[in-house]
Amino acid sequence: MRVLGIETSCDETGIAVYDGHRGLLAHALYSQVALHADYGGVVPELASRDHVRRVLPLIRQVLDQAGLALTDIDGIAYTEGPGLAGALLVGASIAHGLGVALDRPVVGIHHLEGHLLSPLLATPAPDFPFVALLVSGGHTQLMNVAGVGRYELLGETVDDAAGEAFDKTAQLLGLGYPGGPAVAQLAARGTPGRQHLPRPMIASGNLDFSFSGLKTAVLTRVRGQVLDAAARADLAAEFESAVVDVLVAKSRAALRMTQRDRLVVAGGVGANRRLRAALDAAAAREGFAVFYPDPALCTDNGAMIAFAGAQRLRAGLAATAPAFTVRPRWDLESVGQVTG
Repeated sequence: MRVLGIETSCDETGIAVYDGHRGLLAHALYSQVALHADYGGVVPELASRDHVRRVLPLIRQVLDQAGLALTDIDGIAYTEGPGLAGALLVGASIAHGLGVALDRPVVGIHHLEGHLLSPLLATPAPDFPFVALLVSGGHTQLMNVAGVGRYELLGETVDDAAGEAFDKTAQLLGLGYPGGPAVAQLAARGTPGRQHLPRPMIASGNLDFSFSGLKTAVLTRVRGQVLDAAARADLAAEFESAVVDVLVAKSRAALRMTQRDRLVVAGGVGANRRLRAALDAAAAREGFAVFYPDPALCTDNGAMIAFAGAQRLRAGLAATAPAFTVRPRWDLESVGQVTG
């Protein structure tokens, strides 16, 4: 089965074709970073309008790369939610329009399920069951994953997501948008520990996260002293180290609680080098395996949607009629289980 994946949940337009036998055939991604940079964050109306401009040209580009025609596609998957309502509607309308025109099945995919399953596109790929750390600009969650659609929430952020804290810290340090890469680049020139920051909820006894207070602690440091270039780098390094310490500690605790020996890391923050190094070191010490998607597939992308769509379409799960259904808010645990 060849599935066309369409991702338009926020500020990146992702298109891909996945073949159930040959794997990922082609994918392309258009980032709106430059469009939103002057505003310091995503402007929903601008994001939606840009998706309208980009989706069809990217579909043509990906099909050309794969050496396929539209009629060679067996099914279409799109991001149904969560995300920005207007942006989601762009992908939903095009997916269902193509479904009607081509008489092909269409399936809506949970954005986080796409991220969670994206390491299965890598080599080696993890086997079920595993613990998943979903860590991005909008989400920070730990999930117990028994199979496709079999997800149990273990813990999540009670306020800011880790990626959101990176973006806000980047603003406080006078860095660009998006904040994650900018803070990591500055942190590489600094030394953790020279500027002390808290590790929120690291000893809370549960698997929940909190990053709002960490961002506030950075604000206090910025307002409380004049920071030269070296001090800014040290503060960025300490912030990054604090986030990583919390994510690693909670992930290790989740593995112990579930008695799993496989950890999957997904989402944009999963590309962070300090986080990967710390998790790899913990895995080597404690005997568990850790899996990541390719760095190019850590951010929002069409490949993860095409892959998740292939799993669901193969199980016979598709929309019964054309519908522009989107879910700006959608609980991952409510996603239907795939059997067979």
